[in-house]
Amino acid sequence: MDQGTLGKLLGLSRPSVNAALRELELELELAKLVRKVRNGVYQINPMLAGYDCPEDALDAVKAMPRADRLDSKTYVSDYHRAVAAYQDQLAEQRKKRAAAAAAKKAAATRRRGSLHAVG
Repeated sequence: MDQGTLGKLLGLSRPSVNAALRELELELELAKLVRKVRNGVYQINPMLAGYDCPEDALDAVKAMPRADRLDSKTYVSDYHRAVAAYQDQLAEQRKKRAAAAAAKKAAATRRRGSLHAVG
């Protein structure tokens, strides 16, 4: 289901759906509830999706990789580990941005210090 279809079903504009999905995307992916197929297209975890008959549901769940199943004994700890890894990644990105900004500021200060009046 794409964002346009989801918007029609919910009575929302496509940009509203897009903004909401961006907010939810990370959490839902870390929790293995959805998987982003491509921009604007998401796949619901087969254990949550609706099916026409119980046999289809059972076949879909059996075809899933064990690691993606929501009934795994390690599901909660895997989720917490994934969230922690993502938070570490964000912290590292913030450090790099701060270091780059500090280096840029230092370079500008050095340039200003080397300027002198002529005359």
